Amino acid sequence: MKILLVDDDPVSRLSLMPLLDKWGCEVQVAKDGTAAWAALQAPDSPRLVLMDWTMPGLSGVEVCRKLRTRNAEAYTYVILLTARQNQQDVIEGLESGADDYLTKPCNTSELRARIRIGERILQMQSDLIQARELVRFKSTHDSLTGAWSRGNTFDMLERELSRANREGKPLGLILIDFDHFKNINDSLGQLAGDDVLRQAALRILGSVRIYDIVGRVGGEEFLLLFSGCDTTAIRNKAERLRGMIAGSPFKTASGAVPLTVSLGAFSAAPGEFHTSESVMRSLNAALYRAKELGRNRAEMFVEEMPADAPFPDGAIFSAKLLSRTHE
Repeated sequence: MKILLVDDDPVSRLSLMPLLDKWGCEVQVAKDGTAAWAALQAPDSPRLVLMDWTMPGLSGVEVCRKLRTRNAEAYTYVILLTARQNQQDVIEGLESGADDYLTKPCNTSELRARIRIGERILQMQSDLIQARELVRFKSTHDSLTGAWSRGNTFDMLERELSRANREGKPLGLILIDFDHFKNINDSLGQLAGDDVLRQAALRILGSVRIYDIVGRVGGEEFLLLFSGCDTTAIRNKAERLRGMIAGSPFKTASGAVPLTVSLGAFSAAPGEFHTSESVMRSLNAALYRAKELGRNRAEMFVEEMPADAPFPDGAIFSAKLLSRTHE
């Protein structure tokens, strides 16, 4: 546990530091309330504080009040240390936001017990936050692959199209479908198929920027959104993704499994009107063309598909497509 020790008295600090070190605490020292408040603003500031009441600058009580008015999710547990023993002083300290109160000189065993109580409370809060974030993640992400869920992906597609037009930037999109994936499930079983799908998703997630969007929109279909990517950039990204998946087989309990992908790519230029439906039609057209031409390839949609054109599954496309051939 990282502890902030706040005391303007060097004798008091020197008496407490060996004890805290002996109990396995990582000690950070502040010599007055002003320095303590500055230390508590840091992103990695200690969450447990041993603090004297009376100090130059800000008093311990004033630091507590400032702590409780800020909107920080991670809780800071404060134990006030003071020579004051009046009951009204105890009430004032606790009402200021302190979690515990010890009079000086501190009994060593009692101080250790109070610190352990603080550690348990902070650990419980961390566990609750972790559990909440896990629930939130599961509600918005695909449980198998860790990619965004279908509904969230299409919500973000709408927002990204709107933002791209507002900011005057292109939005690059790639639709990925794993080739002959059903054969893996049929020959090796669904567990092996899930393993391959999970590993392939990890490769994809590991190859994009932190702010790019990767969503699972079908059984083995993924939609990727790349802010600021024009036609050349998105074509290069699609080819890199294709090579990354096909470059090495995936290890499963049933052995190594080779896999290729077909990709449809499109760049929505700023100033052009695009909806999520029109974008998906363009991507599906390019993806279908990639499959028609032998799979394991990326097809770039470069001309909008006519509104009355049929959809995949035997569709005939009059849209112009730029193909990339791979031996």
